[in-house]
Amino acid sequence: MSQEPHSHHEGPIKTPKQLAVAVLLAFVVPILIIVLLVNYVSSASKASPGSSALGPEATAQRIMPVAAVQIKVAAANAGAATGEEVFKGQCAACHAAGTLGAPKFGDAAAWGPRIGQGLEALAHAAIKGKNAMPPQGGGDFNDDEITRAVAYMANAGGAKFTPPAPKAAASGADAASGGASAP
Repeated sequence: MSQEPHSHHEGPIKTPKQLAVAVLLAFVVPILIIVLLVNYVSSASKASPGSSALGPEATAQRIMPVAAVQIKVAAANAGAATGEEVFKGQCAACHAAGTLGAPKFGDAAAWGPRIGQGLEALAHAAIKGKNAMPPQGGGDFNDDEITRAVAYMANAGGAKFTPPAPKAAASGADAASGGASAP
């Protein structure tokens, strides 16, 4: 039998000091990585002192619906709306602040040139729409109610328009005067 030379396998660790460092790092590095990962994952859920992020109000705010449905109840035989009621319900949205060039309520300088056109022309513009104002200001009132609102706003700006009387009141007044004159 012939003798074969021994082959030596050499690794990267050549001294006992290198072995001790390798063993130490084999335990410390994974533990350090695990601690850092746990700290990273749990850092997002920490609430700061005094925070109400998980309180009932904050939760209700986060799950609040995007939109809501409003149902308007039409009052049966409520009668015709006055000019002031129509103004407050529809016209004030733009005319109270002068939005999109709308003449402000009570501003005589802005209403002056418009008053010169007369109530019929102003009411026609309000009913059909003009410039940025949609027909009837986007509302759902009848033409007489819109005309009363126009008269109310113009009168606040210095006009002396007589608003149209409500149809129910006018017919009731006619019936009362007709009944008084009948023999």
